[in-house]
Amino acid sequence: MDATTSRGASSSLPLHLIVDDTLALVTPLQQSFQRSQRLCFGDSAPGEFPLAANPSIVLHVLTSCNLDPEDLAHLEATCTFFRKPANFPPDFDLSMSELAALDLCQKRAIFKPMTAHESELFKQRCGGSWKLVLRFIMAGEACCRREKSQAIAGPGHSIAVTASGAVYTFGSNNSGQLGHGNLEEEWRPRVVRSLQGIRIIQAAAGAGRTMLVSDAGRVYAFGKDSFGEVEYGGQGSRVVTTPQVVESLKDIYVVQAAIGNFFTAVLSREGRVYTFSWGNDTRLGHQTEPNDVQPHLLTGALENIPVVQIAAGYCYLLALACQPTGMSVYSVGCGLGGKLGHGSRTDEKYPKLIEEFRNLNIQPVVVAAGAWHAAVVGKDGRVCTWGWGRYGCLGHGNEECESVPKVVEALSGVKAVHVATGDYTTFVVSDEGDVYSFGCGESSSLGHNTITEGNNRHTNVLSPELVTSLKRVNERMVQISLTNSIYWNAHTFALTDSGKLYAFGAGDKGQLGTELVAQQSERGTPERVEIDLN
Repeated sequence: MDATTSRGASSSLPLHLIVDDTLALVTPLQQSFQRSQRLCFGDSAPGEFPLAANPSIVLHVLTSCNLDPEDLAHLEATCTFFRKPANFPPDFDLSMSELAALDLCQKRAIFKPMTAHESELFKQRCGGSWKLVLRFIMAGEACCRREKSQAIAGPGHSIAVTASGAVYTFGSNNSGQLGHGNLEEEWRPRVVRSLQGIRIIQAAAGAGRTMLVSDAGRVYAFGKDSFGEVEYGGQGSRVVTTPQVVESLKDIYVVQAAIGNFFTAVLSREGRVYTFSWGNDTRLGHQTEPNDVQPHLLTGALENIPVVQIAAGYCYLLALACQPTGMSVYSVGCGLGGKLGHGSRTDEKYPKLIEEFRNLNIQPVVVAAGAWHAAVVGKDGRVCTWGWGRYGCLGHGNEECESVPKVVEALSGVKAVHVATGDYTTFVVSDEGDVYSFGCGESSSLGHNTITEGNNRHTNVLSPELVTSLKRVNERMVQISLTNSIYWNAHTFALTDSGKLYAFGAGDKGQLGTELVAQQSERGTPERVEIDLN
């Protein structure tokens, strides 16, 4: 390796740096001669290890270790071998680091169906580098658990997706939202058999409706057929009881769906946001009717900025954007309670950057939109909340509103990796798998302050408290999902890294996945749902 190799590279890569130790075994004159050669690219000679003669070996090492884009960029910055053209297919002009990033992208389900033209356009949209494309894809996987097991606590019904893409549903079924071909409630998790052979990578639940996204980018919907109807009560009566492909999205490769009140949003693999039925007052920059099921591109600032995650709340939408300069959050819609994060309570017709994260020096990596408040996890593990602070759902020790993101100081000793929000309720998961919750204690959905501990389990919590009932499970938690609806009592799911699912909160419709006894309508302590999601 040439003399530009740095031994100060990232400590996460000690086994992947290739160092020319043979120089220590020869005379200074020979060392000087050998250093003048381009050892990584020159002709083979005794004592040399010409990496360019075996690029596939190096490429295999880089890709099999699942390096982060930052690691690949570090290699490229500290060693000429990794930044010069590798002369290796499929693109002889790419550097070894770029080839490794491209190979890691090609292993992703959302990337595989792309044509060469589509992938090139994708690269340009992400900033012109395969490392930036990989960063974009990995950011989406991290914040949405895409292609991993997940659980969704919807309004009255529940969805569980296994790591292999099978879907289980249970709970309320008055609109066919369970997808089993009938309108009967189910308290026992039941697989959606009509999806056999289809791998689902993401799910979304709204009042009376369900949306599923497959690894082929198709969206399946069932339940209420109107995307724009009011969450409680209906403008239309037609229901769909088995999953049906959303034909209006057939030309858009979708990777995420989010259901809010009065509207639905989807995210394409290229990072574009489309919405259905925001209503007729152009709140999202376009004119639609309440029952409009045609996707409309979200116009304005995000047209040329790739988005990795969307989150829908009550009449507003948050978008986590990924740019070469870093991560950022945009908001659009109703500003009531300050939930758009711009320092006011005014509505925004077009997406607007939330600037406070720059002032806080926070790189957002996960965003969550509750009914009336929102939250973000930063790359450094800090948590910010803003919006309507009723019941203490912002975690600042009071019930005051915050119109710009504010760091939850009570979590200063916790490095967060995940956040979930509902109707005046917030959950945070730490890197050690501990769970903290705060906000409204109605329906026992916070998971602590149980009667067995001598307190009222419906007590509101103004500052983050460790959910000790989940700590006793002795499992590392990786995801929390809770009901995000102003019309339904909340229930909560906690998913472990081993694929076990625990549920607590409201269970009157069977949404906890277990049958309640003796006229119970809720459960204050977590109990295992009999599904193996791994």
